[in-house]
Amino acid sequence: MALSATIFKAQLNISDLRRHHYQDYTLTLALHPSETPQRMMVRLLSFCLYAAPELEFSRGLSNDDEPDLWQKNLSGDIEHWIELGQADEKRVRKACSRADQVSIIGFQQRAFELWWQQNQQKLQRFNNLSVVFIDAGPADTLTQLVDRTMQLQVTIEDGTLWLSDANHNVEVHFQNYNGE
Repeated sequence: MALSATIFKAQLNISDLRRHHYQDYTLTLALHPSETPQRMMVRLLSFCLYAAPELEFSRGLSNDDEPDLWQKNLSGDIEHWIELGQADEKRVRKACSRADQVSIIGFQQRAFELWWQQNQQKLQRFNNLSVVFIDAGPADTLTQLVDRTMQLQVTIEDGTLWLSDANHNVEVHFQNYNGE
């Protein structure tokens, strides 16, 4: 018998001071059986970094042809492809040819740094690619915010995301790796 996804609801109040983007979002996230709560929260943080009314979670882990998040226009063209983890160069090339903008989000420091060292030169040729590392810290840092129904205040400024709910405040740093 196949395991099913666990559904989470999130109410976000986002204040992104970098982009002057201030908006509330109501999201539904599915925690895939093979996904950790930390990775699900990194998906949520990725949404926060690039928040837009058209940005949505895809079937990413369940479908190899889709990223973790994407933003499409009304005609179905992919405007922004957001991939978590260390994608191979072939997948990045495919994403860059299909989308106007591609973002790779790393979150496991040792694995990400090794991946970046091995792929940096190959990836620099893509003008529509940005690479970001989110320092999610120890797994329990982000997972203390996990609840089936989350209400989070999110502030983004100067390479830092601050997340808070009624009981916790979490500070998460992020860094652009390719001069963005």
